[in-house]
Amino acid sequence: MKLGIVGLPNVGKSTLFNSLTKAGAESANYPFCTIDPNIGIVSVPDERLKLLGDMYHSKKVTPATIEFVDIAGLVKGASKGEGLGNQFLSNIREVDAVVHVVRCFEDSNIVHVDGSIDPLRDIETIDLELIFSDIEILERRIAKTAKAAKMDKKPAKELSLLERLKEYLEGGNLARGFAPQDEDEETLLASYNLLTYKPVIFAANVAEEDLADDGAFNEGVAKVKKFAADNGSEVFVICAKIEEEIAELDEEETAMFLEDLGLQESGLQKLIKASYRILGLMSFLTAGEDETRAWTIRIGTKAPQAAGKIHTDFERGFIKAEVVNYRDLLEQGSLAAAREKGLVGMEGKDYVVQDGDVILFRFNV
Repeated sequence: MKLGIVGLPNVGKSTLFNSLTKAGAESANYPFCTIDPNIGIVSVPDERLKLLGDMYHSKKVTPATIEFVDIAGLVKGASKGEGLGNQFLSNIREVDAVVHVVRCFEDSNIVHVDGSIDPLRDIETIDLELIFSDIEILERRIAKTAKAAKMDKKPAKELSLLERLKEYLEGGNLARGFAPQDEDEETLLASYNLLTYKPVIFAANVAEEDLADDGAFNEGVAKVKKFAADNGSEVFVICAKIEEEIAELDEEETAMFLEDLGLQESGLQKLIKASYRILGLMSFLTAGEDETRAWTIRIGTKAPQAAGKIHTDFERGFIKAEVVNYRDLLEQGSLAAAREKGLVGMEGKDYVVQDGDVILFRFNV
């Protein structure tokens, strides 16, 4: 999974990136200190892996991972060359979802590029820049398709879609709200990699005192939550400064620190849950002496396609999947004991994999 982090300058974007990835991206109190994209890969915390790894005495335990891409802060007029322009937006066209960091805290020591704190205005500023960037992509595609449509009728259908889509974006709308006329149009729309078509997770960045109650009394957070609900987006409340402190601690210290703050989970854990929900993802597990590992798949994936995540040969030569729930496996202490209790199922090609399934694939190529 790949997530792109966007936001205005000085909203806590790079501070959040640093704390999530411990990658040490430059973070300073002036716009555009992040010029080249910063990339960091983060392991997805999963207690199930540790327990299974201990049970099997696995030589290696491999969690699922998320790749974060942090780009320079956007400003109003970026698409027209203001600030650094929007050339760096190409760095996040390949991401699965966008994490939009929104400032919901007051701090006279940290300048706001627009002079005041207004989360909805900030969201609109970023959305407009993403729309302008997408329109630019569509204009290039229209020019290319129009040329092809003169010699072949097939591209004419795509040209109609592109022109309708461009008009829709020019009305200030996001591509996510555009209604394709059929499956072909839906496939084409997804292939354009438009930034405003990607799912969005809002990170409402608050001061430390607003964190324990999840920003319940923060007016800015309330506005962001309502905006997210109205637009089918996810939202989570975070304090980037606190996350930065957590990043310096080990697992045990983190648990104690969170408890002292009255928190159930870190910002990273909140973000991971939000990203899995909005992208419709889950994990199945493989376990053994050599390696215990988590594999990320879409909810609704069938056994052969899940096997293909491990190796294409597994999908091609799929015979059966031996499946047991991780809780049952841990409770019984071994796969053999779980089999004896009838807790292991031999599943075929139509089996829909469930979150927390521990699977042994049988295949023949």
